Amino acid sequence: MADIFETIIEYSYLGIFFLLIAVNAAPILMPPTWIILSSFFALDASLDPFLLAIVGATGATIGRFFLKYISGFFRRFVGKEQESNLDAIGNFLNKKKFGYTLTSFLFAATPLPSNMLFVAYGMMRAKSIGLYIGFWCGRLLSYYIMITISEAVLAPLLQLFEDRITGIIVADIIGIGAVIFFTCINWQVLLFQRKLRFVRPRLWRL
Repeated sequence: MADIFETIIEYSYLGIFFLLIAVNAAPILMPPTWIILSSFFALDASLDPFLLAIVGATGATIGRFFLKYISGFFRRFVGKEQESNLDAIGNFLNKKKFGYTLTSFLFAATPLPSNMLFVAYGMMRAKSIGLYIGFWCGRLLSYYIMITISEAVLAPLLQLFEDRITGIIVADIIGIGAVIFFTCINWQVLLFQRKLRFVRPRLWRL
């Protein structure tokens, strides 16, 4: 693992950029991008925090684009009623001028993992460019903050893999559960009748 980091750091921002595309294109079992960025900043103090945040936000956004595209194939595993519900929330956000932009920005402005957000976008067949703009801006802000305070909050990436892989798995399980819960909500009833109703999950259908 140390050899991998040393190889990537030799290519400076370009190596980090391509690494982040790959990490953010994966749906599960990947550490948060801000930890990766902070780890590289700790390894090479000559890196500029703001430029590193730009590289991170851009790489993460491109990676999430690929994740959303791949996640669109998961839609075939849900039932017709769930497809209707996904379309309902998608249409609702499309009708709002900055619906996707604000949703992505508010989520991305935190250091929370965003993989399951884009899995949900993929299942909704979201096509708004605003979701990428909001995500990029939110991630730029959160990455810059986390990089600049990394000395106080950073758990080295190697230690994360060695000692906290269980935490990553738990976070992914929670994220998958959140997506299943999201698809089971009757969004038409919730949005237009302000009542919480659920539909039976059909995620195991082939």
